Amino acid sequence: MECLLDWNIDGKVSTLTVDNCSTNDLMIQLLLEKLSSNLLSGGDIFHMRCCAHILALIVKKGLEGIKGAIELIRNSVAYWKATPKRVEKFEEAARQLNISSINKLVLDCETRWNSTYLMLNTAIKYQNVFARLKQRETQYDCLPDDEDWLLAKEMCDKLKIFYTFTENFYGVKYPTTNLFFPNFCDIRLSLNEWNKSKVGVIKEMAYEMIEKFEMYWFVINGGQAFSKIEIDRVRDLCVDLATEYELKVKFAETSVSQNDLSFTSEMHGFNDDVDPLEKFDMFVSNTAPTSTVKSELTNYLEEDLLPRIVPEVDL
Repeated sequence: MECLLDWNIDGKVSTLTVDNCSTNDLMIQLLLEKLSSNLLSGGDIFHMRCCAHILALIVKKGLEGIKGAIELIRNSVAYWKATPKRVEKFEEAARQLNISSINKLVLDCETRWNSTYLMLNTAIKYQNVFARLKQRETQYDCLPDDEDWLLAKEMCDKLKIFYTFTENFYGVKYPTTNLFFPNFCDIRLSLNEWNKSKVGVIKEMAYEMIEKFEMYWFVINGGQAFSKIEIDRVRDLCVDLATEYELKVKFAETSVSQNDLSFTSEMHGFNDDVDPLEKFDMFVSNTAPTSTVKSELTNYLEEDLLPRIVPEVDL
C-alpha cells in the first residue's frame, strides 16, 4: 500500500493477480479496505488468482488418483539413479533390449507436478528395462505392475496439454487473454472428454479436476465462456464496466467545466458579453443520457466476426 501511495497509483489500480493462498487472501482484504472507494465494481473484480497456479492445483488433484502408481515409479527411478554403478547397469539393460537411453531417468520434485510429468514420460519408455532388471536385482522391490504403467501412460497423455500450456505461459512469459484463453478452453473441453473415459480411475480423476476447475475459475475469476450463460455474464460485466468508466469520465469533465466556469465568472463579473444561458447549456450537457459508451460497446459486439487468419490478396 505504501508503494501504491508513493507512486500515486492507488486510484488507478483495477486488479491484482496473486497466487492462490490464504496469506494472499488476507492481504487482499486489507487492501480492499483501503482501496475499495477507487476500485471498479466496488472491488468485486480486484482479486485475480494466478492462472498457472490454478492449473497446478487442478493437475495435483488429478494426480492424487494414481498416487500409488506414481510412488512406485518414483521409487524405481530413485533406486536406479542412486549410484553410478546402478546407472551403468540400467543403461546396459537398455542396450540389451535395443532401447535408446538418450533420455536419462528424471527424478521429480513432488511439489512440482510438471516435473512429475517429465519423470513419468521418461520412465514409460523404459518399462521393459525395469522389468528385466527385476529379474537380476533382488534388492529392487518396487517394480510397477502392468496396470500401474497403463495408468501412467494414460496420465501422461492427459497431462501433455497442461504441460504444453505451462511451458508456453509460465514464469517469464505473461500472455494477454487472447493468447491463453483458447488453450484454457481446450483444457476445459478435454476434461469433459476425459470424464467420459471407460477407465474408472481416469473418469474419477476428470470429475475431480472439473470440480477444482469450476471452483477456482468459474466462482473466483468470474467464469469463462463455456456456455451461453457464461457468455451473457461476460457481456453484462463488459457493459457494467463501460458504463462505470463513462460515469467517471463524465464526473471528471463536469468538475473541470465547473472550475473553468467559476474562474470565468470571477474574471468577467457582470460583463454584458457573458452569455446568461451558459450555465443552462452546461446543465443540459451534464444531464444528457449516459448511454454513449454502452451503445458503442453494443454495436461493437453485434458486428460480424472477422476471420482470425486473413487470406493473402494478390495485388
